[in-house]
Amino acid sequence: MKKTFYFIRHGQTDLNLKGIVQGRGVNSPLNENGIKQAQAFYEAYKSVPFDKIYTSTLLRTHQTVAPFLKDGVPMEQLVGLDEISWGIYEGQEQNENILTGFEKVVNSWRNNDLDLAIEEGESPNQLVSRQREAIDYMINQPGEETVLVCMHGRALRILLCHITEVPVCKMDDFPHTNTALYKLEYEDGRFSIVDHYNIKHLESLVNE
Repeated sequence: MKKTFYFIRHGQTDLNLKGIVQGRGVNSPLNENGIKQAQAFYEAYKSVPFDKIYTSTLLRTHQTVAPFLKDGVPMEQLVGLDEISWGIYEGQEQNENILTGFEKVVNSWRNNDLDLAIEEGESPNQLVSRQREAIDYMINQPGEETVLVCMHGRALRILLCHITEVPVCKMDDFPHTNTALYKLEYEDGRFSIVDHYNIKHLESLVNE
């Protein structure tokens, strides 16, 4: 069995722009630029014969794939694709205290302390457990050879690690920006990256 997965991050939101922390608990919509990014991705990939779209349960992923839904591609949302929970930082502006706290936690993750979480939030290992259920579910759906998956920045970095057998502590080695694409093939029980951080579809927006 061979499947092709197109993993993208959602389009931009105003909270992205303002540096406000978004996690599982913040359900913000796309802004005008985010909608343009979603449309640009659609224009670049509308000819791909997607059998199914999977998203997180959050509005910003639903809005990012909306142009494909108009073409009749079926969609399903999975909690395993939700962003990591940033706990008490969610919805807060990234002031000095929060930035220092973030830095401390992310540095600990780089040092392989993957059970550490922001207070009331999720650790990378907790997220991996949630993601594995979603990945297993998507892999095992029959008749879905080409799949689009729309999710979130930190969650996508962590997912790319464990499905490609890269240590999760190296999550920051995977760059991400809004609607950036990672294309992976799944065959014989393994994922391999065939297109790494493709943002060509965003060039038209830069040149506007």
